[in-house]
Amino acid sequence: MTDVVNFLTFRSLISPYALIGFYYLGALFMPVAAWFFWRWLGLRYGWLRQVQRTVGAFSRQVLSPAQRVGFFLTCLVCFLFMELFWRMLFEFLIAYLHMAQDIQTLVRPAP
Repeated sequence: MTDVVNFLTFRSLISPYALIGFYYLGALFMPVAAWFFWRWLGLRYGWLRQVQRTVGAFSRQVLSPAQRVGFFLTCLVCFLFMELFWRMLFEFLIAYLHMAQDIQTLVRPAP
């Protein structure tokens, strides 16, 4: 019963648990959603699909296979850095909430 009272009076925070859920939603859902959005844009706007084809054909003409692999690896490394940054952001938020909880326990007078 005290857990329910602490929850309703905001003495117990659920933010660290919610942040973990939002982290996984963002880390897994956002890249997939971005890919689906890009596909939807190509279907909705025909000129965008034509631009994609033209740029793809031009890049195959201009870039060597080694350069294309390098470009792909660069994009992959950028994606991994974005995921790492996302993780670090949520680690800082969770650490902040843990510090806030610890400070509250230090400041709260003993009963």
